[in-house]
Amino acid sequence: MKCFLCPNMCGVDRNVEEGLCHADNDMRICRIAPHFYEEPPISGTRGSGTVFFSGCSMDCLFCQNHEISKAKVGKVFSPPLLAEELKKLVSCGVHNINFVTPTHFSHKIKETLDIYRPPVPIVYNTSGFERKEVVQSLLPYVDIFLTDIKYASSDLGQKYSSRKNYFENCLEATEVMVKEKPLLFDSGGLLKQGVIVRHLVLPTEIENSLNVIDLFADRWRDKAIFSLMSQFFPSYRSPINRTLKPVEYKLCLNRLVERGIKDCFVQELSSATEFYVPSFDTTL
Repeated sequence: MKCFLCPNMCGVDRNVEEGLCHADNDMRICRIAPHFYEEPPISGTRGSGTVFFSGCSMDCLFCQNHEISKAKVGKVFSPPLLAEELKKLVSCGVHNINFVTPTHFSHKIKETLDIYRPPVPIVYNTSGFERKEVVQSLLPYVDIFLTDIKYASSDLGQKYSSRKNYFENCLEATEVMVKEKPLLFDSGGLLKQGVIVRHLVLPTEIENSLNVIDLFADRWRDKAIFSLMSQFFPSYRSPINRTLKPVEYKLCLNRLVERGIKDCFVQELSSATEFYVPSFDTTL
Protein backbone atom coordinates (compact mmCIF):
# COMPACT_ATOMS: atom_id res chain seq x y z
CA MET A 1 0.00 0.00 0.00
CA LYS A 2 1.13 3.54 -0.70
CA CYS A 3 0.54 5.21 2.60
CA PHE A 4 -1.15 8.57 3.13
CA LEU A 5 -2.72 7.76 6.50
CA CYS A 6 -1.08 10.58 8.45
CA PRO A 7 -0.04 14.17 7.69
CA ASN A 8 3.49 13.00 6.89
CA MET A 9 2.02 11.90 3.55
CA CYS A 10 4.99 9.60 2.92
CA GLY A 11 3.42 7.89 -0.06
CA VAL A 12 5.73 4.93 0.46
CA ASP A 13 4.65 1.40 -0.38
CA ARG A 14 4.63 -0.13 3.08
CA ASN A 15 4.64 -3.63 1.58
CA VAL A 16 8.19 -2.81 0.48
CA GLU A 17 9.63 -0.28 2.95
CA GLU A 18 8.93 1.53 6.20
CA GLY A 19 7.29 4.93 6.39
CA LEU A 20 8.42 7.78 8.61
CA CYS A 21 6.38 5.99 11.31
CA HIS A 22 8.99 3.17 11.43
CA ALA A 23 6.28 0.73 10.32
CA ASP A 24 5.77 -1.47 7.31
CA ASN A 25 2.36 -2.99 6.50
CA ASP A 26 2.58 -5.58 9.29
CA MET A 27 0.54 -4.53 12.34
CA ARG A 28 2.95 -4.82 15.28
CA ILE A 29 1.72 -4.73 18.86
CA CYS A 30 3.77 -4.54 22.09
CA ARG A 31 1.12 -4.69 24.80
CA ILE A 32 -2.46 -5.96 25.10
CA ALA A 33 -3.77 -5.61 28.64
CA PRO A 34 -6.09 -3.72 30.99
CA HIS A 35 -4.62 -0.32 31.91
CA PHE A 36 -5.63 1.71 34.96
CA TYR A 37 -3.88 5.06 34.50
CA GLU A 38 -6.03 6.82 31.93
CA GLU A 39 -8.51 9.53 32.90
CA PRO A 40 -11.17 8.26 35.38
CA PRO A 41 -14.09 8.02 32.89
CA ILE A 42 -11.84 5.87 30.67
CA SER A 43 -10.15 3.61 33.26
CA GLY A 44 -13.08 3.31 35.65
CA THR A 45 -12.66 0.51 38.17
CA ARG A 46 -11.91 -2.36 35.78
CA GLY A 47 -9.44 -0.65 33.48
CA SER A 48 -9.22 0.28 29.83
CA GLY A 49 -8.44 -2.52 27.39
CA THR A 50 -5.30 -1.12 25.82
CA VAL A 51 -3.61 -2.20 22.61
CA PHE A 52 -0.19 -0.51 22.21
CA PHE A 53 1.13 -0.40 18.65
CA SER A 54 4.79 -0.05 17.76
CA GLY A 55 5.98 2.83 15.63
CA CYS A 56 4.63 6.39 15.59
CA SER A 57 3.91 9.08 13.02
CA MET A 58 5.56 11.67 15.30
CA ASP A 59 9.22 12.07 16.30
CA CYS A 60 9.03 13.62 19.77
CA LEU A 61 12.41 14.18 21.41
CA PHE A 62 10.92 13.54 24.86
CA CYS A 63 8.94 10.38 24.00
CA GLN A 64 8.29 8.27 27.11
CA ASN A 65 7.38 5.25 24.97
CA HIS A 66 10.47 5.50 22.76
CA GLU A 67 11.25 1.82 23.34
CA ILE A 68 8.37 0.91 21.03
CA SER A 69 7.69 4.11 19.07
CA LYS A 70 11.10 4.37 17.42
CA ALA A 71 11.57 0.80 16.25
CA LYS A 72 9.84 -2.01 14.39
CA VAL A 73 9.28 -4.24 17.42
CA GLY A 74 6.53 -6.38 18.89
CA LYS A 75 4.51 -9.24 17.50
CA VAL A 76 2.76 -9.13 14.14
CA PHE A 77 -1.02 -9.45 14.39
CA SER A 78 -3.45 -9.93 11.53
CA PRO A 79 -6.89 -8.33 11.92
CA PRO A 80 -8.52 -11.74 12.66
CA LEU A 81 -5.91 -12.50 15.34
CA LEU A 82 -6.32 -9.07 16.93
CA ALA A 83 -10.10 -9.55 16.89
CA GLU A 84 -9.65 -12.67 19.03
CA GLU A 85 -7.47 -10.71 21.47
CA LEU A 86 -10.15 -8.04 21.75
CA LYS A 87 -12.64 -10.72 22.73
CA LYS A 88 -10.29 -11.77 25.54
CA LEU A 89 -10.01 -8.18 26.77
CA VAL A 90 -13.79 -7.83 26.80
CA SER A 91 -14.09 -11.05 28.78
CA CYS A 92 -11.79 -9.49 31.41
CA GLY A 93 -14.44 -6.85 32.03
CA VAL A 94 -12.60 -3.79 30.66
CA HIS A 95 -14.74 -0.69 30.16
CA ASN A 96 -13.54 -0.03 26.60
CA ILE A 97 -11.04 -1.00 23.92
CA ASN A 98 -8.25 1.56 23.73
CA PHE A 99 -6.04 1.69 20.62
CA VAL A 100 -2.84 3.55 21.60
CA THR A 101 -0.72 5.26 18.93
CA PRO A 102 -3.04 3.88 16.25
CA THR A 103 -2.66 6.36 13.39
CA HIS A 104 -0.33 4.40 11.12
CA PHE A 105 -2.43 1.24 11.57
CA SER A 106 -5.87 2.83 11.34
CA HIS A 107 -6.64 0.86 8.18
CA LYS A 108 -5.90 -2.42 10.01
CA ILE A 109 -7.98 -1.32 12.99
CA LYS A 110 -10.99 -0.81 10.73
CA GLU A 111 -10.46 -4.27 9.25
CA THR A 112 -10.32 -5.70 12.77
CA LEU A 113 -13.52 -3.97 13.86
CA ASP A 114 -15.27 -5.13 10.70
CA ILE A 115 -14.57 -8.68 11.91
CA TYR A 116 -15.52 -8.09 15.54
CA ARG A 117 -17.18 -5.03 17.04
CA PRO A 118 -16.82 -5.18 20.84
CA PRO A 119 -19.87 -4.39 22.98
CA VAL A 120 -17.88 -1.61 24.73
CA PRO A 121 -16.77 1.82 23.45
CA ILE A 122 -13.80 2.10 21.11
CA VAL A 123 -11.13 4.62 22.15
CA TYR A 124 -8.75 6.12 19.58
CA ASN A 125 -5.75 7.30 21.65
CA THR A 126 -3.74 9.61 19.41
CA SER A 127 -1.03 12.28 19.40
CA GLY A 128 -3.45 14.50 17.48
CA PHE A 129 -1.25 14.40 14.37
CA GLU A 130 -4.10 13.26 12.16
CA ARG A 131 -5.53 14.00 8.73
CA LYS A 132 -9.11 15.19 9.07
CA GLU A 133 -10.13 12.96 6.16
CA VAL A 134 -8.84 9.89 7.99
CA VAL A 135 -10.61 10.96 11.18
CA GLN A 136 -13.84 11.27 9.21
CA SER A 137 -13.36 7.73 7.88
CA LEU A 138 -13.00 6.48 11.47
CA LEU A 139 -16.22 8.01 12.76
CA PRO A 140 -18.32 4.85 12.24
CA TYR A 141 -15.74 2.86 14.21
CA VAL A 142 -14.62 5.15 17.05
CA ASP A 143 -16.73 6.27 20.02
CA ILE A 144 -14.14 8.20 22.02
CA PHE A 145 -11.20 10.25 20.79
CA LEU A 146 -8.45 10.58 23.41
CA THR A 147 -6.31 13.13 21.60
CA ASP A 148 -3.39 15.45 22.27
CA ILE A 149 -2.78 19.07 21.52
CA LYS A 150 0.94 19.20 22.13
CA TYR A 151 1.76 22.57 20.62
CA ALA A 152 -0.07 25.74 19.66
CA SER A 153 2.52 26.76 17.08
CA SER A 154 4.24 25.24 14.07
CA ASP A 155 7.65 26.33 15.41
CA LEU A 156 7.35 24.17 18.52
CA GLY A 157 6.04 21.27 16.48
CA GLN A 158 9.24 21.44 14.47
CA LYS A 159 11.50 22.05 17.49
CA TYR A 160 10.35 19.13 19.62
CA SER A 161 8.74 16.68 17.18
CA SER A 162 10.19 17.50 13.73
CA ARG A 163 6.63 18.14 12.49
CA LYS A 164 6.18 21.73 11.39
CA ASN A 165 2.64 20.92 10.19
CA TYR A 166 1.56 19.44 13.53
CA PHE A 167 -0.63 22.29 14.76
CA GLU A 168 -2.61 22.92 11.59
CA ASN A 169 -3.48 19.23 11.19
CA CYS A 170 -4.18 18.76 14.89
CA LEU A 171 -6.56 21.72 14.88
CA GLU A 172 -8.52 20.49 11.84
CA ALA A 173 -8.72 16.93 13.15
CA THR A 174 -9.85 17.99 16.63
CA GLU A 175 -12.60 20.13 15.13
CA VAL A 176 -14.00 17.06 13.38
CA MET A 177 -13.73 14.92 16.53
CA VAL A 178 -15.55 17.39 18.77
CA LYS A 179 -18.24 18.18 16.21
CA GLU A 180 -19.06 14.54 15.47
CA LYS A 181 -18.68 12.97 18.93
CA PRO A 182 -20.58 14.98 21.58
CA LEU A 183 -20.06 13.97 25.19
CA LEU A 184 -22.18 11.09 26.45
CA PHE A 185 -21.77 9.32 29.82
CA ASP A 186 -23.36 6.21 31.25
CA SER A 187 -25.14 6.15 34.60
CA GLY A 188 -21.86 5.35 36.37
CA GLY A 189 -20.00 8.33 34.96
CA LEU A 190 -18.00 6.39 32.38
CA LEU A 191 -17.54 8.00 29.00
CA LYS A 192 -19.52 6.27 26.25
CA GLN A 193 -18.82 8.84 23.54
CA GLY A 194 -16.93 12.08 23.22
CA VAL A 195 -13.52 13.72 23.14
CA ILE A 196 -10.85 14.20 25.78
CA VAL A 197 -8.16 16.69 24.78
CA ARG A 198 -4.86 16.08 26.56
CA HIS A 199 -2.01 18.54 26.93
CA LEU A 200 1.38 17.72 28.43
CA VAL A 201 2.96 20.79 30.03
CA LEU A 202 6.61 21.10 29.02
CA PRO A 203 9.02 22.77 31.45
CA THR A 204 10.33 26.05 29.96
CA GLU A 205 7.39 26.19 27.49
CA ILE A 206 4.63 27.48 29.76
CA GLU A 207 3.45 30.09 27.27
CA ASN A 208 2.66 27.26 24.88
CA SER A 209 0.49 25.59 27.53
CA LEU A 210 -1.36 28.83 28.26
CA ASN A 211 -2.03 29.20 24.54
CA VAL A 212 -3.36 25.64 24.31
CA ILE A 213 -5.67 26.28 27.27
CA ASP A 214 -6.94 29.46 25.62
CA LEU A 215 -7.48 27.62 22.36
CA PHE A 216 -9.53 24.93 24.08
CA ALA A 217 -11.58 27.51 25.98
CA ASP A 218 -12.34 29.49 22.84
CA ARG A 219 -13.31 26.50 20.68
CA TRP A 220 -14.38 23.48 22.73
CA ARG A 221 -15.20 24.46 26.30
CA ASP A 222 -18.33 22.56 27.40
CA LYS A 223 -18.11 20.40 24.26
CA ALA A 224 -15.12 18.24 25.24
CA ILE A 225 -13.07 17.39 28.33
CA PHE A 226 -9.65 18.91 28.95
CA SER A 227 -6.86 16.91 30.60
CA LEU A 228 -3.81 18.81 31.87
CA MET A 229 -0.79 16.55 32.28
CA SER A 230 2.26 17.15 34.45
CA GLN A 231 3.99 13.80 33.88
CA PHE A 232 6.95 15.12 31.88
CA PHE A 233 10.33 13.79 32.89
CA PRO A 234 13.52 13.85 30.79
CA SER A 235 13.43 10.85 28.47
CA TYR A 236 14.85 9.66 25.17
CA ARG A 237 16.64 12.66 23.57
CA SER A 238 14.88 15.42 25.47
CA PRO A 239 16.57 18.83 25.33
CA ILE A 240 14.66 19.70 28.52
CA ASN A 241 16.51 18.21 31.49
CA ARG A 242 14.12 18.70 34.39
CA THR A 243 10.55 18.17 35.53
CA LEU A 244 7.98 20.93 36.05
CA LYS A 245 8.39 23.49 38.78
CA PRO A 246 5.31 24.01 40.98
CA VAL A 247 5.18 27.69 40.01
CA GLU A 248 5.05 26.75 36.32
CA TYR A 249 2.19 24.35 36.82
CA LYS A 250 0.35 26.82 39.02
CA LEU A 251 0.25 29.29 36.13
CA CYS A 252 -1.50 26.66 34.01
CA LEU A 253 -3.95 25.75 36.76
CA ASN A 254 -4.80 29.40 37.25
CA ARG A 255 -5.48 29.80 33.52
CA LEU A 256 -7.93 26.89 33.61
CA VAL A 257 -9.89 28.70 36.31
CA GLU A 258 -9.66 32.07 34.55
CA ARG A 259 -11.02 30.59 31.33
CA GLY A 260 -13.86 28.74 33.04
CA ILE A 261 -12.79 25.24 32.01
CA LYS A 262 -14.67 23.06 34.48
CA ASP A 263 -14.84 19.77 32.57
CA CYS A 264 -11.20 18.88 33.12
CA PHE A 265 -8.75 16.53 34.77
CA VAL A 266 -5.50 17.65 36.34
CA GLN A 267 -2.52 15.43 37.13
CA GLU A 268 -0.55 15.79 40.33
CA LEU A 269 3.09 16.81 39.98
CA SER A 270 4.02 13.46 41.52
CA SER A 271 3.01 11.81 38.22
CA ALA A 272 6.37 12.83 36.70
CA THR A 273 7.90 9.38 37.10
CA GLU A 274 8.59 6.29 35.04
CA PHE A 275 6.26 4.35 37.33
CA TYR A 276 3.24 5.14 35.15
CA VAL A 277 4.91 4.08 31.88
CA PRO A 278 3.52 0.64 30.98
CA SER A 279 5.77 -2.39 30.68
CA PHE A 280 6.19 -3.38 27.05
CA ASP A 281 7.07 -6.71 25.52
CA THR A 282 8.94 -5.97 22.32
CA THR A 283 8.56 -9.60 21.30
CA LEU A 284 4.93 -10.10 22.57
